[in-house]
Amino acid sequence: MFFVYILQSDFDNSFYIGYTTNLERRLQEHNEGKSRYTSKKIPWQLKYHENFNNKTDALKREHFLKKQRNRKFYQKLINSSAG
Repeated sequence: MFFVYILQSDFDNSFYIGYTTNLERRLQEHNEGKSRYTSKKIPWQLKYHENFNNKTDALKREHFLKKQRNRKFYQKLINSSAG
């Protein structure tokens, strides 16, 4: 199983999008500063994730989400999953 996820920083409310096969471990890595890009904005909270059966589909979705670069789009996606 592959996951595409959106994290939000408690530091500055910015978003980070990634993919992994282990959500719990990956969130821990982000919050322990093991990811260079996210280490300066700790702590992070998992706000959204989607499941995929293969890496190709997960990477396509990750790429699509990263291309949006739109806070309102991400927030709408997060809000739609909270219901």
